[in-house]
Amino acid sequence: MAASVWKGMISFGLVSIPIRLHAAARAKRTYLHQIHKECNSRLKQPLFCPSCNRIVDRAEVIKGYEYETGQYVLIEGEEIKKITPASGKLMEIIAFLDEDSVDPIYFDSSFLALPEENAEKPYRLLLKALEDTRKMGVAKVTMHQREYTIFIRARNNGLTMHTMYYQNEISQVTGYGKNYEVKLKPEEVKLADKLIESLSAPFKPEAYKDEFQAHLNELIQAKLKGKTIVSAPQPGRAPVIDMMQALKKSLAAKQSGKQSKGIPVEAHRQRRKAS
Repeated sequence: MAASVWKGMISFGLVSIPIRLHAAARAKRTYLHQIHKECNSRLKQPLFCPSCNRIVDRAEVIKGYEYETGQYVLIEGEEIKKITPASGKLMEIIAFLDEDSVDPIYFDSSFLALPEENAEKPYRLLLKALEDTRKMGVAKVTMHQREYTIFIRARNNGLTMHTMYYQNEISQVTGYGKNYEVKLKPEEVKLADKLIESLSAPFKPEAYKDEFQAHLNELIQAKLKGKTIVSAPQPGRAPVIDMMQALKKSLAAKQSGKQSKGIPVEAHRQRRKAS
């Protein structure tokens, strides 16, 4: 099992639950390194001190905040421990919210909470209470030199937690959400609704894959075997047509099952004529 990222207690009221947190998900991807074209050596970025003119060991490194250009407030590890609040070890639930009351934009990283030995009963009690009330807890937790607000919810017979983006971290983009001065015809809305309904399906996470990473891995394997890669044909774009006509054709194609995946109706027809 992967190492835990935090160990401590959840508390609500007088109930305490020793737990450990594990990262719920991590991105998996193939990384390409920077290589010196002249000799095929991998380029690195060592810890180099320009004043001492030498590479330094990690044991010589401390933290520092730059308050002016070239001027730093130095902070030792022991000093960081002293200022760590109680949430460094105690995750106290301060409120309960309805499950669907939080906009997903506030959800950051996800973690799976497991009970420590002999803590299964209080863990199960909190889990059952959240399931019955359809609520999620809000708590504070300090880890990685930051205090997070965290949501605690019941999921798949376990406690899943999500750190929260704070309000000042949510981007404010000029123009987003404005009331666009356009008039939609009732027929257009009705057809768009029908098209969405025809494309609706149960969520199956295994159906979604990173095609670029798959192609990158294929390229790497092919080059290892001395082969060359031929570019995949790109689907054509349908010409711009009336929106009502586009909606009707999209809906008709979906209902008849004739529309090729990822290829607009018009482009598909033009391709067939060309062949």
